[in-house]
Amino acid sequence: MENKTLKMLYPRLSIMMFFQYMIFAVWWIPLAAYLANMGLSRNLTALILSSMAFGSVVSPMVGMLADRYFRGQYVLAFSNFMMAVMLLLAATTTNPIMLFVFLLVAMLFYMPTWALTSSISMHHVSSDNFAKIRVFGTIGWIFAGVFSAINSGWLGKAFDGTHLPFYYGAALSLLASIVNLTLPDTPPKGKGEKTSLVDIMGFRSITMLRDRNFAIFIAIFIFSMIPFTMYWSYFSEYLADRGYRFITITMSTGQILEIFILLSVPFFIKRFGLRNAMIVGLAALVIRYVALYLAGDTAALGFVLVGAGVHGIIFGYYHVGGQILADRKAPDSLKSQAQGLMFFITFAVGLLIGNFICGWIIRVFSTETATGMEYNWENIWGVTAIMSVMVLMAFILFFKKENHEPVSHRN
Repeated sequence: MENKTLKMLYPRLSIMMFFQYMIFAVWWIPLAAYLANMGLSRNLTALILSSMAFGSVVSPMVGMLADRYFRGQYVLAFSNFMMAVMLLLAATTTNPIMLFVFLLVAMLFYMPTWALTSSISMHHVSSDNFAKIRVFGTIGWIFAGVFSAINSGWLGKAFDGTHLPFYYGAALSLLASIVNLTLPDTPPKGKGEKTSLVDIMGFRSITMLRDRNFAIFIAIFIFSMIPFTMYWSYFSEYLADRGYRFITITMSTGQILEIFILLSVPFFIKRFGLRNAMIVGLAALVIRYVALYLAGDTAALGFVLVGAGVHGIIFGYYHVGGQILADRKAPDSLKSQAQGLMFFITFAVGLLIGNFICGWIIRVFSTETATGMEYNWENIWGVTAIMSVMVLMAFILFFKKENHEPVSHRN
């Protein structure tokens, strides 16, 4: 009877993941190209792209609400509704300052949902089986490319680099909010526990840093976000600068592979261990930037596809591996906050630092000419490749194999 109930949960949780990542990918992937078309300065572009990082600051706080006060599915539904409102406003403005404000508020509501959907999933199924649900977020991310194809192909209207993705994101966010109300009940596990200022701020999970290995992982993770951000935030600008038309579709090639990669994560971790899984993810990060270095200023399609294609390995083995590590380390009353901490480290601290450092690197290797900016992408990708190698070596040297990894007995 229990197994039957679990099988009924998987489709509902998978649909939740599908929408949660699709509503973001549809407008975030082409955002850098849109900002470039607006003719914004490098610093203003970095600021707007950092709205995602600023939004991640509240992830642990929202995790605290789900841990202590409110049912997780209701917090998620409200967050997505507010996301819909803010994206609609973003679609109707051409003022870059107002665009930043609308996207900042949107991200304050949206970014905590990645941790929230993870904790909701791992509330009902074991963390070892989480990847089977998370893979549908990747499918949703890929599916977001359909809207680009519909507009550019069938309707004959430009999509990437325009304001249209915001409208699609708003509509999908509203739909996701409605779907969230049908999710399995996820009551707060820490309800009734004594609350301090640290709990209110959502940072009780910081006590997990007393674990030396986890603290080392977090430090390396922050540094790894600098090279990761060059692809995450600026790759669409690279493709647009080199004349690529179907940017969203090109970048989605990595998510296609990610479907199969995520399904292999539970087997790989069980067979080879979590540490080795994350090493594979970081090795793929090196492969990405070596490939893009070889693609260079001409943006040779074969190397570009390799750079995009390994995204699934990077994300599935390293980033999702980090989420699994956090869930294993956290006590039951801190599960949501632990996921919030991971996303705070990833997208608030790491992405914020990465956006400005990567923006500075691009500025160093760019020249203003009479016809516009000219970028030395070969050097940009070369610097990023060297940083990726440093991250991989640091992880191998300092992150030790866990002596004992707690394993949940849930199916």
